[in-house]
Formats: sequence, structure tokens, C-alpha cells
Amino acid sequence: MQKLLDITNYILGLGPTVILPIAIFILAIIFRVPVGKAVRSALTIGIGFVGINLVVGILTTNLGPITEQLVEKYSISLSTIDVGWPGAAAGSWASPVAAILIPICALVNVIMIALKLTRTLDIDIWNYWHFIAAGATGYIVSGGSWSFSILCAVLYEVMVLLMADRTQKMVQDVYGLKGISLPTGSTAAFGFVGIPIGWLIAKIPVIKDIHIDSETIQKRFGIFGEPMVVGTFLGMILQALVNWRDVGLVLKTGIAMGAFMLLMPRMVKLLMEGLIPISESVRDFMKTRYKGRDLYIGLDAAVSIGHPSNISTGLILVPITLLLAIIIPGNKVLPFGDLATIPFYVSFIVASRKGNIFHSVLAGTVVIALSLLMATDFIGVHTQMMQGLEQYSHGHTSLSSLDMGGNFFNWVILKFSQLFY
Repeated sequence: MQKLLDITNYILGLGPTVILPIAIFILAIIFRVPVGKAVRSALTIGIGFVGINLVVGILTTNLGPITEQLVEKYSISLSTIDVGWPGAAAGSWASPVAAILIPICALVNVIMIALKLTRTLDIDIWNYWHFIAAGATGYIVSGGSWSFSILCAVLYEVMVLLMADRTQKMVQDVYGLKGISLPTGSTAAFGFVGIPIGWLIAKIPVIKDIHIDSETIQKRFGIFGEPMVVGTFLGMILQALVNWRDVGLVLKTGIAMGAFMLLMPRMVKLLMEGLIPISESVRDFMKTRYKGRDLYIGLDAAVSIGHPSNISTGLILVPITLLLAIIIPGNKVLPFGDLATIPFYVSFIVASRKGNIFHSVLAGTVVIALSLLMATDFIGVHTQMMQGLEQYSHGHTSLSSLDMGGNFFNWVILKFSQLFY
């Protein structure tokens, strides 16, 4: 089992830029795409994800130092550090059950498709770590029960796939991702809570009539409403919160955020160029053999975060998240590693509000407030899962994260596990 885990970790260590093209190529061959077209599509998608990762790196590189300085400048002192999704993923992959859960989760997906329980074919294997995190949670709470761990992972996967199906149409309509669903665990979990909250907010008198999205901003403000300009201003404002005297640094951060807003949609477009031929072949195959059925290709929610309303909502929620951490009674988690991941969390919320930034920020504020409390409740199990991974702890001995600990689906798995153990 240890050898299998080592092999699995090596393969997964190659990252989505290698794993995804391989998965796409295999999928294309299965659905009888010509080899030449399959190779071209797989490589285009891989290169597209390289571009997406580089652009996301702009976001994380700039937000990290701002977060540290905000914490220091405003003397934010909380006992537990948010290790972010990289730490949560590392803790999940290090679990003894990780290697066996990958084929099990893949098989469950195939069985659900065969039984018409889902239309999502989840080829985002790297993000299976969310399912494994649920399995690892069950493993720790149960004291090492493999069967219970598998049950927890499968339950989590089922919730995510169902959520991916239910949100596919709005993902297609708002983000232009035809035939694509987003079975990213954290995105689905935050959306499950955030979508109804957003719906309720849109029913409140006066508030319901306020509509602010990227298109209306651009129409009203012209050049100053274009996504790259809005991103530049948001970046400058964030940096000015901690370094307003350093005009050069404020401008540099602003340009970096503007670059993110401009480049991210172009990277997603490149990825979609490679994906469309495969998606069309899958649909044609299903229509020929299974009338009335269609498959959605499940991808990382990264393909949605380039939307101007999404990234604007995410950036606005960064200082709000830190403020919530300070004022919410009972919260012990200092948001850190996951602040740059907020656009992933609000992806379904923004889509459900049809790009309305104002409503999305309000709904996102409520969801993150709940997430901080769930992450606080998750500290014990999360800390135990991170043992031996000191490189993610930043010198803290009490650990949690918004991505895993503050994830509603995983918190449900925690409570489910505690009912029996």
C-alpha cells in the first residue's frame, strides 16, 4: 500500500498541467476522436492550464504579502492559522487511504453515469483530493476505519457531482462554458450554501433593485469600467490599505491585478479551444447511442474565475474576510492561505446572481462568516491531518483552512462521522 501511495503521489505531483492532457487524450480515444485531433486538443488544454496557473500565480504572489502586512499592521491575533488549500491537499494526499480512494471515486463516477444519477464525467483527477479529504476526515474520526473512510469519500463525491449537474446551465450561461460542469469540491460546497443566501438577498426591498456587474460598470464609466482598469484600481486599493506611502508598490500591485483581469479570460479561451472538439465528440457519441442523454465534462473551477464579476467579488471579499475573522464571536481561525482562493469559492454564487457583484459580495460575506465558524470547529481533525507537514504550518501548532475545514460538505462529513464515533 505504501508503494501504491508513493506511485500515486508521484503521478499527482506532476500536477494538472500533465495529468489533465493525459486524461483528455484517453477520453478522446474512448469517444473515437481521431488521434491527431486528440493529441492537438490534449496539448492545447495542457498549455491552457499552464497559462491559467501562471496567471493565478500573479494573484497569489500579490495577495500573500498584502495579507501578511494587514495582519501585522492591524495586530490581528488569532490562535489558528489557515494553511490554505495547498496544505489541506497535502494533508489529504498524505492520508493512508489516499491511494485506494482515487480508483474508487473514479469507479463511483462511472457507475453514477451508467445509472443516470449524474451527467458529469469528472476528469479533474487532481481535484479528487477534496473527496480524499472527506475520506481522511472519516478515517481520523473513526480511529482508522477504512470502510467508513471510503463511505465518507463517496458521500462527498455524490454531493459534489449532483451539485455540478444542478449548476451546469448557469455555468454555461454566465461563464460561456458550453458542455462543462465544475465538480470542484470547495466550489460546490460554498455554492450549496451561497446560492440560496444570494436568492434571499435578491428578495430584500431596495437591495434587490441594486444591480452592479462588469457590463453596467463598463457602460457607465467607459474606459474606467473595463475589467483590466477595475482590476488595477482594486489592486491599488488593497495595497494602499497597508502601504499607501509606497506609491510605486501600489502601482505595481494595481498593474498586476489588471493583468490578471485581462489575461485570465484569454487563458480560459485557449483551454476551451482544445476542449470544444472533445466536448462535441462526447455529445455526438452519447446522442448516437443514448438518445436524450448528454454528458458534461467536469473541470477545475479555475476555468470560471477569469470572469470580471467573479474576480471583482473575490478581491472585495479579501479585506472583508479578515474583518469577519476579527469580529465574529468564537472564531479562532486567521484567514491566510485561502484568501487568494476566494474567487473559486464564489464562482457558483456569482453565476447564480448572473454576475451581480453587489449581491455576490453580500452573499459571499455571509457564507465566509459561516465558513470561519466551521473551520474553527474543524481545528482538531485538521491539525491531526497535518501532522508531519510542518512546511505548511508557518510555525503554528493549531491548523485549519477555509477550503477544507470551512467547506460545508466536509463539515457535514465531520458531523456525520462524529455521530458514529
